[in-house]
Amino acid sequence: MNKVTLVDDEKSVRDSARQWLELSGFEVLSFEDASKALTTITKNYEGIVLSDVKMPGLDGLQFQKKIAEVDPDLPVVLFTGHGDIAMAVEAIRGGAYDFVEKPFDPERIVETIKRALEKRQLVIENRLLKQALVDSEGLDSRLVGSSVPMRSLKKEMTHIAPTIANVLILGETGTGKEVVARSIHKLSHRNKKNYLALNCAAIPVNMAESELFGHESGAFTGAQGKRIGKLEAANGGTLFLDELSSMPIDVQGKLLRALEHKEITRLGSNTLRPVEFRLLSAMNESPQKAIKEGRLREDLYFRLNTVELTVPPLRKRKDDIPLLFSFFLEQAADTYGTSADSATPQSLAIMMSHDWPGNVRELKSMTERYVLSALPPQERIPQILSSSIAGECASSISLKDQVNLFERHLIKESLARHGGNVKNVIDDLCIPRRTLNEKMSKYDLKRQ
Repeated sequence: MNKVTLVDDEKSVRDSARQWLELSGFEVLSFEDASKALTTITKNYEGIVLSDVKMPGLDGLQFQKKIAEVDPDLPVVLFTGHGDIAMAVEAIRGGAYDFVEKPFDPERIVETIKRALEKRQLVIENRLLKQALVDSEGLDSRLVGSSVPMRSLKKEMTHIAPTIANVLILGETGTGKEVVARSIHKLSHRNKKNYLALNCAAIPVNMAESELFGHESGAFTGAQGKRIGKLEAANGGTLFLDELSSMPIDVQGKLLRALEHKEITRLGSNTLRPVEFRLLSAMNESPQKAIKEGRLREDLYFRLNTVELTVPPLRKRKDDIPLLFSFFLEQAADTYGTSADSATPQSLAIMMSHDWPGNVRELKSMTERYVLSALPPQERIPQILSSSIAGECASSISLKDQVNLFERHLIKESLARHGGNVKNVIDDLCIPRRTLNEKMSKYDLKRQ
């Protein structure tokens, strides 16, 4: 961060100041008129302003007040003549960062600007941190989970979402890849534009090209009227292609060309149409396997995976099961207009012992069946999951491990409920402090 906006109506002063500042390593944008300079000032301007006080039209004091309306935290350093000290003091009171008296000492100006830039950098960094916090909190409402794998995934998503990078999302069926894609769009600068999703496995092979690129009337048998394809409809926004390796290989080549040249041609037309969108794609298999088997073009793969994210399967984030169950429980109860009975400790232990081959989608489906079941709450989970785990529970996970999973969950929930206050957790669980410390260490639990 080394930008300086310099404003002075005297050309000789302006030119000498700019030359000295550029030799000192600053990036200088100079103006003779404060009104013109004001049009370049934004709330997120990564620099400071250096301005004369006495100028025709908009003078330095008025200029400083106008800047404060845009961003009161943007440092303004003023040039002042010897007789303008009282005016400079007034400017400082009005929010100016500092003033430099004419004829000025170049070394002093450099030091003043460096200090002002350091202050500006702190302001910008704090704003970015606050925005990242807001984004991550919003992300928690869409992508439920606080386990280590999910925290890592959310951190990556928050980091790459504001960029224009294409993202390839990998993960097993039912892990929530489209939720990840939609969340990235929501956190991006394109969130006011279209978000379009297309499952490549769900469209007939002979319609894939038309679905992506659109067609003109009469382009092929049955093409009545023109149709705008997904690439054109997503212009300015985000396009999500699920199960990418199911797309016909020849259509993949045309997609690659469209991405490289940022233009498409509808079927039956010779007119090139510019398109610009962010592409998010997903696969539930290894890209290398699909490439080896000839179902995915290697050059397209390299174009798509600027960033590669992997959504963990539910069996690798079992800490999130109670939270996900509660989340889906409220949703289902609201959808079906019925009560939401909490899971019993025994039911929770069974859920924690299950491998969830269908991942989050399976858990959501099970929760809906739980809400709609007429059985007593303690019998619902065993009955619903009986086909999957009856006779396997003991062999797949021991009683000791089930107890450990449940114990860890109880301690974690109590820590969260009491905001990490150990004394309250001890009282809540009726255990000695030493025992709590040992179990927190055993289960890798932190107060926060």
